[in-house]
Amino acid sequence: MPQNSGPITSVVTGGAGFLGSHLSDRLLAEGHRVIAIDDLITGNVANIEHLAGNKNFKFINHDVTDFIFVPGEVHYVWHFASPASPIDYLNFPIPTLKVGSLGTHNGLGLAKAKGAAFLLASTSECYGDPLIHPQTEDYWGNVNPVGPRGVYDEAKRFAEAMTMAYHRYHTMNTKIVRIFNTYGPRMRLQDGRVVPAFIGQALSGQPISIFGDGSQTRSFCFVSDLIDGIYRLMMGDYHSPVNIGNPREMTIRQFAEEIIRITGTSSKIEHRPLPVDDPKVRQPDITLARKTLGWEPKVDFEEGIKETIDFFRKRIG
Repeated sequence: MPQNSGPITSVVTGGAGFLGSHLSDRLLAEGHRVIAIDDLITGNVANIEHLAGNKNFKFINHDVTDFIFVPGEVHYVWHFASPASPIDYLNFPIPTLKVGSLGTHNGLGLAKAKGAAFLLASTSECYGDPLIHPQTEDYWGNVNPVGPRGVYDEAKRFAEAMTMAYHRYHTMNTKIVRIFNTYGPRMRLQDGRVVPAFIGQALSGQPISIFGDGSQTRSFCFVSDLIDGIYRLMMGDYHSPVNIGNPREMTIRQFAEEIIRITGTSSKIEHRPLPVDDPKVRQPDITLARKTLGWEPKVDFEEGIKETIDFFRKRIG
């Protein structure tokens, strides 16, 4: 842990987002002072409104592609700022590229100036449409750099390269987490990802839209498990990328059927064309996380998905 003369201070970019807000909660519970930075392009102050008045939490509305100024000591920088759903990065392709490049550069610059540890929230999308299964950290990926998803995939791959360059050249304490599909309360209903999309359709009695034949697979990790793995990674001494996700794999059709069963909806399944470069399989190999972090997911799928459904039911109802 960095030496400090006052409270441990963490800066969380993307702090008003789904993951950034949950991370902020965890850091506050661990006794950190948290400075959340977000330009609200996809984040939402509703995700952090429960922290209003908390003397250890501060929110700054700022675009991290511009220089980041934070007075005083900073001990940890957690770089989570980025559009992260297909709808978002297709709507905001250039901001996505900029936050992955300029935003990462500025976040690393802040960490370097403060002598802070830095963690990059990277993604399983670095593996693209993978040719090996499950995906291990030493796999270089199968990414289309000029396809519509390339703005997100390549921004994160560049961010990883820059993070490792700062680690090697400046001997900075950096960490990289490759996040696999994560779900839980505070997801945006209209963000285009499969969990809120299927739940929203089911609760509204609309047909559940499956892209393609539904045979593509995903592995879903509950948000509290993910945040625990990320926290352990930052506090450890491993510097290469680490997969954090739940290896419980299911097809998209199986997932839709589970949502129908658990919500009790009368919604039917309808099929739509498969998006360009949509990955056919996605499953993390978490051997490294188990070995280096002593981490593995604990929340059962049914338990996690019921909590998520309850969150959306309150907002739709």
